[in-house]
This record gives sequence, structure tokens and C-alpha cells, in this order.
Amino acid sequence: RALPYGYTDLWVSTFHSFCQKILQRHGLDIGLTSDFQLVSETEAWLLIRQNLDKFNLNYYKPLGNPTKFIHALVRHFSRAKDELVSAEDYLQLADKKQTHATKAKRKKNNEAEVADRQEAERLREIAEAFRVYQQLLLDNEFLDYGDLINYTLRLFQTRPKILQLYRQQFKYLLVDEFQDTNLAQYELVKLLAAPDNNLTVVGDDDQSIYKFRGASVANILEFKKDFPDAEEIYLQKNYRSGQKILDLAYNFIQLNNPERLEVKLQLPGQKKLSKKLVAENDIEAVADCFSGASLEEEVKWVVAKIIDLFNASPDTQWHDFAILVRSNESAKPFQSLLQVSQVPHFFLASQGLYRQPVIKDIMAVLTLLDDYHESPALWRVLNMPLFGMDENDNIQLSHMASRKSWSLYEALTHVGKDIKLSATGLKQARFILELLQKLTKLSREQSVWTVIDAWLRESGALAALDKADEFSRLENFNYLNTFYKKVKSFTDRQSEPNVKNFVAELKYELESGEEGAIDFDPSLGPETVKIMTVHSAKGLEFKYVFVVNLVDQRFPSVGRREPIELPPELIKEIVPEGDFHLQEERRLFYVAMTRAKEGLWLTAGEDYGGKRKKKPSRFLTECGFTASTISLTGPENFLTLERISAAKKVTKINYQNLMPRYFSFSQISAFQTCPWLYFYQYVLKVPTKGKHQFSYGQSLHEALRRFFSLATERTAAREGNPHGTKGVETFSPVTEEELLTLLDECWIDDWYERKSHEVARRKVARQALSVFYSTLQSGWPAVCAVEKDFSYKLGDFTLRGRIDRIDKLPDGSYGIVDYKTGESKTEAEADQGQLLLYQIAATEVYNLPITRLTYYYIDSGDTVTFCGTPAELIKLKNKLTETLQQITSYDFSQINSHSCHFCKNNRDIRDFIAK
Repeated sequence: RALPYGYTDLWVSTFHSFCQKILQRHGLDIGLTSDFQLVSETEAWLLIRQNLDKFNLNYYKPLGNPTKFIHALVRHFSRAKDELVSAEDYLQLADKKQTHATKAKRKKNNEAEVADRQEAERLREIAEAFRVYQQLLLDNEFLDYGDLINYTLRLFQTRPKILQLYRQQFKYLLVDEFQDTNLAQYELVKLLAAPDNNLTVVGDDDQSIYKFRGASVANILEFKKDFPDAEEIYLQKNYRSGQKILDLAYNFIQLNNPERLEVKLQLPGQKKLSKKLVAENDIEAVADCFSGASLEEEVKWVVAKIIDLFNASPDTQWHDFAILVRSNESAKPFQSLLQVSQVPHFFLASQGLYRQPVIKDIMAVLTLLDDYHESPALWRVLNMPLFGMDENDNIQLSHMASRKSWSLYEALTHVGKDIKLSATGLKQARFILELLQKLTKLSREQSVWTVIDAWLRESGALAALDKADEFSRLENFNYLNTFYKKVKSFTDRQSEPNVKNFVAELKYELESGEEGAIDFDPSLGPETVKIMTVHSAKGLEFKYVFVVNLVDQRFPSVGRREPIELPPELIKEIVPEGDFHLQEERRLFYVAMTRAKEGLWLTAGEDYGGKRKKKPSRFLTECGFTASTISLTGPENFLTLERISAAKKVTKINYQNLMPRYFSFSQISAFQTCPWLYFYQYVLKVPTKGKHQFSYGQSLHEALRRFFSLATERTAAREGNPHGTKGVETFSPVTEEELLTLLDECWIDDWYERKSHEVARRKVARQALSVFYSTLQSGWPAVCAVEKDFSYKLGDFTLRGRIDRIDKLPDGSYGIVDYKTGESKTEAEADQGQLLLYQIAATEVYNLPITRLTYYYIDSGDTVTFCGTPAELIKLKNKLTETLQQITSYDFSQINSHSCHFCKNNRDIRDFIAK
């Protein structure tokens, strides 16, 4: 409401993305490259695994399994960084311990002293490994997530001018979910907020559930000591849950006292803090418990209850239900029975991408291209339903391969000669063989995603995914898009991003135990029952919630010590007293209960398949449920065929629930061109083969962004020290050679047809920038912004964009420049809509008087200049609003690609989903 037209320069981000942006701008000031790559935990594991010979490991390198402790070491280094412990700090402690142990050795040699020496040697080994790991990251221009925070802190601490720049920019700071911050993040907040301390933190210590990610609940408990003058605002009104659910959760979490804010902040003479939530609704909520004789009975009861509740009210939808599990492994029985019961559902797991059939198929193909003789991979390909190979034909191939001691691929090459198959089998076997040979040739010349894209289109796999039912299609395209991001990350890191190197890395990942991260999107498949872990459910809400498997050692889980613990001398955070693991499990259970709006059911069973019956979770007793108040199994609780047949079937997905919150001009243009294209590109988000034109354009845009940023910085420095350039009549803040060097640094070599094509295009780009530079010699523009982001409100919609360049003109007004690659256009041919939108945003959001809009065609040096009249701007607003209303009301379930007239003469879009 305070920003009716939108906003600019408002940074909304995670800590990590905030620091990544800062370091990309200023990393050079502390000796970091601005082109660093961010590595995940698995990528860090790979880095160590591939350089294991550089680590002098003994204690943490078992002979039988030399890679056993790599994950533990990576997590330990991350934990150290959360505590602001550097490799140098660790080495100093190790030196101190070794010095003490050496002195003790001169006196005696008892067991305690031997143990001290072994401990000193162990710490020295970890400290040295930490140092080597950090050096490997720097040598490869990598940073991990802990580095982002720590290097940003170092930047601000050692470069006060840069710190002052951001203190002036960010006059107000808001930290949400403050209970989930770690020590390093909190230090960053305090440093950035000082000295004015216009700081707001929002948090709930009862929802601190990310200790395994390094979160420190001590931050929220210590905040009042660090900022004694902070005003306290207690948020007690709850707009989600019925009062019965809130009371149950509140009474339960009291058991974590005295390690809670309610107790910690209760100081003499001060107003008593109460975190008892009050419902702002009159919901007659249900909070009950069920315990069955076995896991099977528990699962049947939950599914039956969901179906009964679904059928009881016409307003209830499948997405009103959530089944919350403590770990991913507990989800499978519920998935299986929901499948049998024909209840649409999604298991929203954060891991398991490599177990999904669509991804396993791709991995099998890539494995086969790397080595034809990987028979298990070819067996999977032969049995893919899309090829329609008869089972008997495949058995015949396998039998002959075994008999002749051939690989399955060798057997495939003998089809039609020594091996007789059915007519269909013969045709498909030859098709598969030809396709594999074609992809093999492609894999020698192109990047891995080009090969995957060719497989998906030419095998018919992409078309098969598109013809599946709506839920499967949505789910599989999400997996495919996630895998594409994985491949993109590999391509960005590798100098030779080919199939062979990708398969090698994938094998290492599988060796490490990696299952593949899945992009978690709670809105995926909205008309479905959601199954998810409690951690994943944080921040979400559902009408009905089932918290399942509430038995001893499952929830609460068994506490596990860290494989490699940080020495107490290096721990800076204040650790709460008492059983910290049990306290965290209670907070997790509290989060689970408070996801429910109207109905909360806590369920358990006795027989889970082990030797002994399971005891009910202590949490049930702590909630006040006893043997006499827990619902027992009765005939009405069983899942019957009548119940299944009575369940209403949902066959369509409401795609409007998948609409983005923000729209770009490109999205709007795509819909205006072809709703089918928009659907696949922005709703299903199907990854497509990239185009070298995009790589070319992005390279030039980034080079020019850096060029003008550098020119602006140097111009500002000269104006601050005019005597430093005395005698120079024409000031050129950046040389032509520097511009061409920037192009080389920013060059993206993806998607070109061949190396010679890429070399030729780079030559064209260099020539174009040389011509561009020559135009500046008659007068440098007064550039006041480059790559300027905006968010603009248009009625009920929000548009986002990025303006390439804004110049201040001699008369005090401003001009916008947008770079274009490709063929030049005349003013009549150019699409003026994009720049007119930028004019609207700059005028209404930035409050800048815009009098000139320019398309600059980089390759030719041609320009098209114009400016929107008030009437033209109003017309564009109306057109954009009309299109956005069409997008948000369009029935995408009615799209039929075969009737799309636009695509008939456009091969790129026709191949978008399948040829």
C-alpha cells in the first residue's frame, strides 16, 4: 500500500542470495573472482573425492572405504563456517593441543596422555583437511554456501567504504524467520544494521527446527540482550487454526520450558510475555488421536478418513489434506494405498530425483552412450513402453547375448542376422540401434543437454510424457525441469560438458549416496492430497492434517551425534541447556500440529514389522492422550470398496493455481503469440534445447553491463580526484581493449552448431563492440543505471523487468537504451511495446521523466529511437491488462497441440514438445 506503483531497489532475498549478489559486485576487493561458481554439498563431496590424494587423511580414511567420511567432513566444514571458524582458527587450536600433548609426553606416558596426543593428531588432520578444502575451492573459483556469508563479512569488516555504501542504501532491515538464522548470519545482520539499528526481526523460538542446517535458536533468545531498546510486538492473533488445535499445541510446547522466550524474557517489573495464540475465527476444530494394531491398519484408517471427509462436504477438495511424516521413508505405505484407492496425491520429497522413472530412463541412455556394453542400461531402454518391444523379443535378445557371451548391445547389432524377432521387434530394434548411433555421434560434438534434448524428441519420449494423464504430466515435467537445472549447473562448471564427463560425475554422486534434489513446489498438482515431511510443511497450511507414525524412535526420532563434532573451544553460540535434541523434536511436532486449520489427527500403530511392538510416542502422552482417550479400531474405520467407489474423481488440474505471482513482458508476448507455447514454457516449464542466439545475446549484454558499471565507477573516482587526470583532454574511463577482455570473460559458448561456428560468432561480437566503442569517442553517455530491475503494479497484476541502460540527457530528462542482437529493424518493424512498458515503469516507479527510447542493434550499430505519447502508454496499459486477464482465466486443460495453427509453419515451436 505504501508503494502503489511498484518498487525498485528493494532487496528481498535469502541470506545466501544477498551475499552472492554482494560478492559478485565486490569480490575483487578481497581477492575473489566475480565469476565464482556456487557449489552444493554434493558438488563439494565430488571436489574432495576427485582430489582425495591431496588430503593427508589417516584417521578419516578407512582402508576398506576411503570415501566414507567425505560427507561428514563437508558438513563439518559447513558447521565450522556457521560458527565463523576459519581453517586458520582450526589450525591454531590444533597447534595448541599438539604443543600441550608434546610437553606432557616428556613427563609421563600414561593412557590419558596417549589419548591427548591422538586427539591432537585428529584435530590436526581435520584442520589440514579444512585448509586444503578451502584452497581447492579458491583454485577452482568455487564458493560453498558458508563462504558466501563469511566472505561477505570479511568484505564489510576489511573494506569500510563498501560497508558504508550498503549501510546508506539499506536504511531499514527486516529479517523474517529469525529463529532459523545461524551465528554467522546474525553477525552479518548486526554489522549491516549498525549504527542506526533500524532493524526488525520476526521469529518464533518454538518453530526453530533447522539445527541440522546450522540454525541457532540462541539468536532469538539473545536478541533482546544485544538490542535492549528494541520494541516488542507480540503476534498472538491466529487466522489459521481453530482454538482447540492452538490450545493443544500451546500446552504441549510448554514442556520445553525454561528454554523458551516466554521464560527467558520474563524479567522483574516487565509485562509478562504470553505466546498463547487466540483464534480469530469460530472454527469448531477437531484434534484427535487414532492408534491401530499395525502400520497397515493405521494407513487404512488414514486413507478411509480422508475419503470420508472428502465426501462429507462438496466444498472439500483433495488439496485440503496433508499427511505429514517425520522422514521420507515413512511416506511409501500411504502413497501405495492412495494409489490403489484412486485418490490423486503427490509426495513432495526434497530428494529422490534419480529414482524417478523419467530420469532413470535418461540416465540409462547417457550411460549407454558412454559405454555401449552397459547391458543393464540397454535392457531398461528396450523395455521402455514408448518403443513397444514385445517381452519375448527382449528375452530372445538377452538369451542370445548370454549364450554368445555378448553384451546386449552386440546382440542388438545381430538382429535380422543371427537373431530373429517379430516384425515389430525387428523394426523397433533397428530404430533403437540407429538412434543410439546417431546420439553417439552427437555426444562427441555437443554438450550433454543437446544430447538429452535430441533423445527426448527423436525417441518419442517427450511426446509420451505429454500424452500421460494431467497429474503425471505435471509431475514428470517438474522432474525433467529439475534435471535440466542439474545439467545446467554441470555445464557451467565444466570446461568439457560432454556426456562422458557428466556420466562420470553422476557415478560419483551415486557413490556418495546422493539421490538427487527435487525442486520443492507446494503448489505442484494442487488438486491432490499432499504427503510431505514436517520440515517441508513449515509455512504451509491445510484444512485437515494427519501426523502419522507417532511411535517411539520414529517421532521423536533417535538423537544422533554429529559424526565429527566441532571442538567446544571453537563454538561461539550459546547452546541451550537440557536435552536439546528432544527440544528440537518438540518444536518440530509443534510445527506439524499448527499446520492444521480445522482437523488434526495424530495416528500410530503397534506392529511395524519388527520383532517387538512399538510403544506410542511420548508426544501423545504429553498432548494428554491416554489409552482410554485414543480411538481404537472399529469396523467403520476400515477402507472398503464402497468407500473407494464413493470417492469423487478429479480429472482436471486447476492450472490457474499454478499461475506465477509476477509476469514479464516476454510471458505476455508468448501468450499473445500462442497460448500453447505459453502453457509449455511458463506453466509446465518444459526445458527446451537452447539457442546459440541466446548465448550470443547474453554474452554481449553482460559484457556491456560490466563495461558501463566500470566506466561509472572510474568516472566517479575521477570527479572525486580531478587532479589525477590533469592534462587529459578526452577522458575514456574504459579502453577498447578492456571492453573486448570483458567480452571474453562473459562469453557463453553453449548451443553453437560446431566450434568453428562459435569462433565465427565471437569474431562478429568483437567487431560489433569495436564499432560500438568508436561511437563513444564523440561523447560518452551519462549512464546513471545499468541492468535496472523494477516491479510495477498494473491493477491486480505485478509486472517485473530489467532495463539494460538509463542515461541522463543534457536537458535533465532521461533516456532508456535496450540492446538487441540479430537483424536490425526499422521503427515501423520494431515491437515498441517492451520499451513503452519500460517508459511507464521508469516514470511511475523511478519517478524519472523519460523523453527518449532507443533500441540499439549491436551487430549493425543501427538504432531506432522514439518515445511514447500519453495516449500510447494508456493503450499499452489497457492491452497488457486485457492479456493478463486472459492468461489468468484461460482454460489450459483445453489446449490441443494438434489444432495449434501458429505452429504449423514454425519448426522451433513445433519441436517444442515433439516433432
